[in-house]
Amino acid sequence: MSSVLAIDIGGTKLAAALVGEDGSVSGSAIRPTPRTDVMAALASLMDEVCAGGERPQAVGIGCAGPLNLAAGTVSPVNMPSWRDFPLRDEVRELTGLPTVLAGDAQCFALGEHWLGSGRGSSALLGIVVSTGIGGGLVIDGVPLLGPTGNAGHVGHMTVDPYGERCECGGRGCVERYASGPNLARWALDNGWKAPEGEPADARNLARDAADGEPVAVAAYERAARALAGMIASAAAAAEVTRVVIGGGVSGAGPVLFEPLERALDDVAGLAFVRSVDVQPTVLGVRAGLAGAAKLAWDYSDSAAAA
Repeated sequence: MSSVLAIDIGGTKLAAALVGEDGSVSGSAIRPTPRTDVMAALASLMDEVCAGGERPQAVGIGCAGPLNLAAGTVSPVNMPSWRDFPLRDEVRELTGLPTVLAGDAQCFALGEHWLGSGRGSSALLGIVVSTGIGGGLVIDGVPLLGPTGNAGHVGHMTVDPYGERCECGGRGCVERYASGPNLARWALDNGWKAPEGEPADARNLARDAADGEPVAVAAYERAARALAGMIASAAAAAEVTRVVIGGGVSGAGPVLFEPLERALDDVAGLAFVRSVDVQPTVLGVRAGLAGAAKLAWDYSDSAAAA
C-alpha cells in the first residue's frame, strides 16, 4: 500500500510514521529531542521508520515555530540549536522526496479535521494547550497557513489589553493565563502548594482542582475565561463552527471544560459565535502526525495533477 512519511517535531520529542491515504499507520517511531544534532536524530528516526518498507510518495512535516514557509525554515522557541534552520530543504535532500512543511499546531488541527473531533466541520479551530498555546485553522478542508506560515497563533491573541506582559513581548496574551506553566505560576503566587514530593505543575494543579482546592479551582476558571475570550474572538473573526482542544492541559477534563463552557456562555453574544461547538481531541498525540500526513497526501495529489 502506498504511503507518505509524516514527521512531528517538538521541543521534547521527535515522531515519525508511514501513513496510508486512509489514515492507517504501517510503521512509527518516537524519541526524545536532543539539545544538539537534532537533524542527525531526525535522519536516524526516518531511516528506522522507512527501513524495509515501500518508498513513501512524499514527506509532511509539522514543526514547532515560528517558521517561514516561503524559505522552508524553522526557529522553534524550545530548540535553540535551530534558528532559521532550512528544515524543508534538509529533509528533501535526505529523502529525495517532495516535502511540505507546516506548524505543529496547524498539523494538529488538520489531523483532527481529517480523522478526529473536527471531521465534517467547514471551519475548524484546533488549539493545543500545553507548555505554550498554539493553534491552527482549517477552512473548507484546507489549512489556513498565512503569508509566512504562522497563521493560527491564537495563544498570542490579547484577551486583556491591560493584562500581564507575555513572554512573547505582548500584553494580555491568552498563553499568559492558560498555558500549563502559567497556570501553575499563578496558583503558586496565590498560595497553592503542590502535594508533598510532587512537582508544582498543571497536572497536579488539575488533581487538586478536581478535589475542590479553592486556588486550583480559581486557576482553571481564570484559564478557561481567557480561552473563552480567545475562542469567541476567533469565532467572530472567521465564523469558526467547531473548536478542538488538545495538549497536556486539556487532559484536565471537566476541570477545564466545564468552566470553559460557562465562560463561553457569558462572553459570547452573537448567535453564530454562541453556536460554536467545543470538543476535546480524540486523537491526542497522534493528531500532529495525522495532520502532517494529510499535508503530504494533499501536496502529493496536487503535484501529480499539475
